[in-house]
Amino acid sequence: MTPSSSDNVPELLQMLYNRTTEAMFFFGAEGQILSMNEAAKQIIEPELYHKMQQGEADSICFTCRGYTSEDEQMTCVSCFMSNPGQTLTSFQLYLETKGLGIVPYSATYQVIDEQQQISVLMLRNLTLQTQTQEVLNQKLRVKQVIQAQENERKRISRELHDSVAQEMLSSLVDLRVLKYMNVDEDVLGKLRQTEGSLMRLLDDIRHLSVELRPAVLDDFGLEAAFRTHIKGLEKNFGLVVHFDSDLKRSRYEGEMETVVYRIGQEAILNALKYAEVDEVFLSLKEVQGNLKLEVLDEGVGFNVNDFTPGGTGLGLFGMRERVELVGGNLLIVSNAHEGTKIQVEIPVKKERATSENHNS
Repeated sequence: MTPSSSDNVPELLQMLYNRTTEAMFFFGAEGQILSMNEAAKQIIEPELYHKMQQGEADSICFTCRGYTSEDEQMTCVSCFMSNPGQTLTSFQLYLETKGLGIVPYSATYQVIDEQQQISVLMLRNLTLQTQTQEVLNQKLRVKQVIQAQENERKRISRELHDSVAQEMLSSLVDLRVLKYMNVDEDVLGKLRQTEGSLMRLLDDIRHLSVELRPAVLDDFGLEAAFRTHIKGLEKNFGLVVHFDSDLKRSRYEGEMETVVYRIGQEAILNALKYAEVDEVFLSLKEVQGNLKLEVLDEGVGFNVNDFTPGGTGLGLFGMRERVELVGGNLLIVSNAHEGTKIQVEIPVKKERATSENHNS
């Protein structure tokens, strides 16, 4: 057939009608169904199909559950069938289908014969696209929540460090001045006691500030942040962390640094709380374009396939959720009395992040 020839058009249209995966319904002037293709028949319940064949007016309403408007997800207000002369090039429609429940479709409705008021409704299944969009939206929401949490942690951390801790330090200076004034021994003893309490409280505030969001992570990156965290663990809990780092660069994309740090922090905390060990091995490397974190303990371990989380029960699941948001993989290997190994692998973006991009 040449480009200008139309001899075979009816035959081609018939082939399209019979073979397309799009459901096609042809309506008469009263809204009765004149014809439907095989794809349409496949989605209609048998008893409804027979009713439609009988030519009842607005018979599509037997299976239609409404279209999506600006106000509602599924509505029958101002239905496309209410004005047979209108043409709607694209809208979303829901049908009660055979064996699949309510399914979303991308719909096109147009009049093909104005004299006889014959119109056609064509439907394309949107289930896969809708599911993909829902997964994407869920990931975006989780990402936004985590980002908001990190921003709030940073704000509170800086407030503790820059305001509360400074006020505490100022009070300590005032107390030390009082110690050199003419006061009796009882008052001096009380001043010393109060000074000690304030010193301990100041240390707690500084520790809490670092735990919320270490400024060193934003300023100097992963390796420095882990070294600071490890130093605090050894000082406060006596836990020995053997740290091995071989990074190819000093900084990475801000979100990636946050994810790796939080997972490492959580893995070490889990080892401290549950593994019954006094030492942990932590490795941080970049290998073949992937940033790799490994946290290993030789503690009591657990059955990964039959795991009932202790505490809040969010640790391991939170790790997996975070690493998936940056396109990485999480592997947890553990057995009873054989220790636990947590591995994270995240692809590094080719472009190097600048220091301005690390404020997460």
